[in-house]
Amino acid sequence: MIYDKLKSKEAKLGVIGLGYVGLPIALEFARSIKVVGFDINQKRIDMMRNNQDPSNELESSAFEGCDIQFTADINDLKDVNFFIVAVPTPINSNNLPDLEPVLSASRTVGKVLKKGDYVVYESTVYPGCTEDDCVPILEELSGLKMTTDFKVGYSPERINPGDKNHTIRTIMKVVSGCDAESLDQIAKTYELVVDAGTHRAASIKVAEACKIIENTQRDVNIALINEFSMILNKMDINTYDVLESAGTKWNFLKFTPGLVGGHCISVDPYYLVYKAKKLGYDSRVISGARFVNDNMGEHIGKETVKRIIELGRNALGARVLVMGATFKEDVSDVRNSKIVDVIREIEGFSVKVDVIDPHADSEELMHEYGFGLIEQPELSTYDAIVIGVSHKEYSNLDESYFKTLAKDKTAAIIDIKGLYRGKIKDLPYWSL
Repeated sequence: MIYDKLKSKEAKLGVIGLGYVGLPIALEFARSIKVVGFDINQKRIDMMRNNQDPSNELESSAFEGCDIQFTADINDLKDVNFFIVAVPTPINSNNLPDLEPVLSASRTVGKVLKKGDYVVYESTVYPGCTEDDCVPILEELSGLKMTTDFKVGYSPERINPGDKNHTIRTIMKVVSGCDAESLDQIAKTYELVVDAGTHRAASIKVAEACKIIENTQRDVNIALINEFSMILNKMDINTYDVLESAGTKWNFLKFTPGLVGGHCISVDPYYLVYKAKKLGYDSRVISGARFVNDNMGEHIGKETVKRIIELGRNALGARVLVMGATFKEDVSDVRNSKIVDVIREIEGFSVKVDVIDPHADSEELMHEYGFGLIEQPELSTYDAIVIGVSHKEYSNLDESYFKTLAKDKTAAIIDIKGLYRGKIKDLPYWSL
């Protein structure tokens, strides 16, 4: 059995894709069994060989005591017997699934797949993708048949970037397999590194749908609060005050308004919408939620410019400072950051925008979005200050700090996450 061979180090486990999902999994397994970590980016491989996490999530100590080989050479995968595919599954400019990374990873595995091997996908996909899109590639390139010659499973990733409490070991792992034997072996293998245990899903499609609904549920609920916020704004009612009051009821779901970016909540629902359309069903609730959340950046940008005009200033040539560029607090990841939508909307009114962020990389921002960071904000310069991400570095700032940055000692404070609610007394203040 593959579990016994892995545990005795007679077999190797390989992780395909060493991003913010794949690397932590690879390192956890490498504390117990032999692991090969594969990524197509040689620069990232070189960093990991030097105990550096390219995603800036893990300390160098996380690499210590690990039996792992980092490689970009497919030949190093030939003696791997249990493959975990953890590559991104993004969307394209038309909000349609971009399966190329997971299909490419399938081609890589298919070229080295042997009888008795296991392949488990962790990449988020629509129900049916593993068996309908990935397995045919594995079979074609290997000349083998699923279930008869090799086993396939699906186990959705549940990693939360920046979260040091909910980790691989503490989050229950949903697992699935193509038959009863594979389900048992996959579950036992993951239980080597997941202290919280595993939940054995009824099928691969159930496990795929499980991941999609987790993030779609959050997206829909956040969209409801975002729409609620826009309505309350027209009545000059602070949303956070309302949520604080409503939250006193035991069964009130505590979601807050904001920008919905990142690799999961803002992406996964589109996979389900796509699959539903293929089946002849046009999603209304899910698509509506995506519309609301995708347009929040534009809404916040317009409100920022509106507040500048209310100060009696001309938007043309005005200056705005945006604090925070990552997709969420206390992480360095800028991919799919919706702060970018706010910036572009503001710039559309010929307003000059400066951006600062203690975690983001200026070169990466320039590469991804065409703008970089400034080292320090200019004093007595800005007509509006947008606190876009609630980094811990921003939590203890006070109104006097913002006054030093304000032009003519007055600037509109746009507090997307309500971080300074009740703390700004003199400056014009707005939050969702």
